[in-house]
Amino acid sequence: MTEKIPKVALYARVSTTDQDCAMQIQELREFCERRGWILAAEYVDTGWSGAKKSRPQFDKLMAAARLHKFDIILVWKLDRFGRSVSNFVEAIQSLDTWGVRFICASQTIDTDNNNPGSKLLMTVLAAVAEFERSMIVERVKAGMKAAQRRGVHCGRTALVIDSKKVLELHLRGKSLRAIAKELRLQKDTVRNVLKRAAA
Repeated sequence: MTEKIPKVALYARVSTTDQDCAMQIQELREFCERRGWILAAEYVDTGWSGAKKSRPQFDKLMAAARLHKFDIILVWKLDRFGRSVSNFVEAIQSLDTWGVRFICASQTIDTDNNNPGSKLLMTVLAAVAEFERSMIVERVKAGMKAAQRRGVHCGRTALVIDSKKVLELHLRGKSLRAIAKELRLQKDTVRNVLKRAAA
């Protein structure tokens, strides 16, 4: 049985409009040609920082990857794909989920499942993502504590329940649903108020 020839999408990026992606694209085309791969598409972002999560051609590339319009995304250097660690990790994990391989031609990075280093790379990326999430949680907690020390309320606004009004409407014969609707409360909240009143 003949092995399926993979379809490849090239991605290149430069940060300023006076720069050119021609060298990157040429190198990537030659990389594909040497392997006999099919060139499916080329995506080029000119004048876009790699730190930005959303870039016009990058967004199109990821949308096409999600639809599995190609088997491999090929870039020249890692920083051409993105400079933000969290954005890079998120993108690579998405590609892995969609079954799209990622190759960085000049830095021998390859997420192919047959590549022994691939499992290690994905494990490291997952650990980085987990670390990033825990750091965000810690920063949010620290920010909330600092705000509370300054007297700023954090979190949801406390729900004010007019128990007397609930009882009054109940004594008038209104149903739980009608009381809840009138006072803009959950039905369970109304039920709990009446239970406490009856205790």
